[in-house]
Amino acid sequence: MILHHLRMISGHTNMNNMIKDNAKNVIELQIKALKKLKNSIDQSFINAVKAIKKCKSKVIICGVGKSGIIASKISATLSSVGTPSFSVSASDCSHGDLGRLTNQDILILISYSGNTNELKNIIKFAKNMKITLIGIVSNKNSDLYKSANIKLLVPEVEESGYGIVPTSSTTTQLSIGDALAISLMIEKKFDKLDFKKFHPAGNLAKKLKTASDIMMTGKKIPFINENIKMKDALKELNSKKQGFLVVINKKGLTKGVFTDGDLKRLMQKRKIINNLKIKNFITKNPFVVKANMLATEILAQMNKRKITNVCVYDNKNKKKTIGTIHIHNLINLIK
Repeated sequence: MILHHLRMISGHTNMNNMIKDNAKNVIELQIKALKKLKNSIDQSFINAVKAIKKCKSKVIICGVGKSGIIASKISATLSSVGTPSFSVSASDCSHGDLGRLTNQDILILISYSGNTNELKNIIKFAKNMKITLIGIVSNKNSDLYKSANIKLLVPEVEESGYGIVPTSSTTTQLSIGDALAISLMIEKKFDKLDFKKFHPAGNLAKKLKTASDIMMTGKKIPFINENIKMKDALKELNSKKQGFLVVINKKGLTKGVFTDGDLKRLMQKRKIINNLKIKNFITKNPFVVKANMLATEILAQMNKRKITNVCVYDNKNKKKTIGTIHIHNLINLIK
């Protein structure tokens, strides 16, 4: 009985090890495929990036079967980083969707063999319409490779699953698509603020919010004239409930800030403060931020300086406060 139990445990262990080994083999084959792809990047890739960058219209991506799914993902990535794109089904192209293409577009066709029947009509259409055709293909002798204006030759790779399931090949197709998208993003100087415009919702959008998105403006800004006496300044400090005042001159330019901390230090030194002018006790040249500074960066700087409020200025004049931010607004936003 004990021997039987031990054999069962041994059998389960061997089966588990086989499953892990199978998984590792799949991943290992894909790592090898990606290394081959990395070494294959040449002038054709550069030409593809430059052509897409110059495109004044859309990038249309098409594939058959699993390559069609990869086409959808690459198209979505391009669109999200500033290159207008959509994907089309190869079969639908033969039933009217070719009408969505113009000679101002760039067409990317993805096919491992490059000889798929569904692509032949599309290749012919692109040639007749003089549409720039970029081929992502692994077969030099294929119709797609021979017809493409720009040829992105993806290395032939070993597939997992007895070689009958597209695995390593679709990984390389996806990777070269990502490489195109990110290269274009960098070439176009598409930054975090641009990314935010295309992604207004979700946690990522929260992290990409800027000072102008969260600052308090208008009457909520605790402005006070530099010549105001302390007794009136204290009333304003209590009514605004922000823990600081933005002290300005008659031209509306910021001279400094007066904080709860400044008040405590003043009261430790003087017993009677009511008739003192606030301008003599302000913190001059406080830390201020641009309206387009990311909220995450502002929070990091406030924590570093151990401050709870900050003034936001327009990008032209540091002395012109257009809003204020309390640290609680930042913490609640980024949580």
